Amino acid sequence: MSNAPTNDDAAAVARLREARTKIKKELAKIVVGQDEIIDSLLIGMLCKGHILLHGVPGLGKTLMARTLARTLEMEFRRIQFTPDLMPADITGTDVMEEDHATGKHKVSFLPGPVFTNFLLADEINRTPPKTQAALLQAMQEAEISVGRETYKLKPPFFVVATQNPIEMEGTYPLPEAQLDRFMFNLKIKYPSVDEEVLIIKGTTSTVTATADAVLHAEEVLRLQELVRGVPVADSVVRFAARLVAATRPSLAGKDTGAKSLDAIHKYISYGASPRASQF
Repeated sequence: MSNAPTNDDAAAVARLREARTKIKKELAKIVVGQDEIIDSLLIGMLCKGHILLHGVPGLGKTLMARTLARTLEMEFRRIQFTPDLMPADITGTDVMEEDHATGKHKVSFLPGPVFTNFLLADEINRTPPKTQAALLQAMQEAEISVGRETYKLKPPFFVVATQNPIEMEGTYPLPEAQLDRFMFNLKIKYPSVDEEVLIIKGTTSTVTATADAVLHAEEVLRLQELVRGVPVADSVVRFAARLVAATRPSLAGKDTGAKSLDAIHKYISYGASPRASQF
């Protein structure tokens, strides 16, 4: 079987390039600047990864995620994480209801907000680890367990989580196991003065800008498969593996063949996992 690119592949790549341009154009109607963040969000989505946004309030994290979901025409839901949030508030729960046909009661599953395409987990570090773990399973396995039943999430499934670095009192720092589930940890910076002028003008005028849909969920799935199908040379795979191995103080410079830097031993306790190589 030949792995040579076909005309269909070339057309799909052209469609991907065109879609990226259009998506960024639509986002620019609502979101000022943040080009690198937007590019990383698109990369994460196409690679079936998840994104953690780290920034102070008011920088447009929620607006950016909501607008991106609109341009992709993906079902969007937001969960505001709080200290009293329970796992069932994310995954859903079994409820007792009456069957109007028979008059008998039965147990039915009521899906939670995690059953969506694009999930915004707002201030994820404000909820206890038990609740964070419910989202962790969904991110890693694209399924959730309630009672004795396991329910699959519909693809595509993309999580964007946010953290506020200012108010740390009463928060629950994400454990390493959960941080490892995110493809990118992106730090959002303040806009420049010129960008802030545009933000002020855009949000205080009588004209309200809207972003149009460029893709839909089914197209996103096809583009994800296209990205997965890109051939990669063995030398590139080995370079990625050695690069990741060099971040591990206990392994770098040994059987990995990677050269360890002094800074790694000084500042890094745990290196990147094989998941980093896969991404």
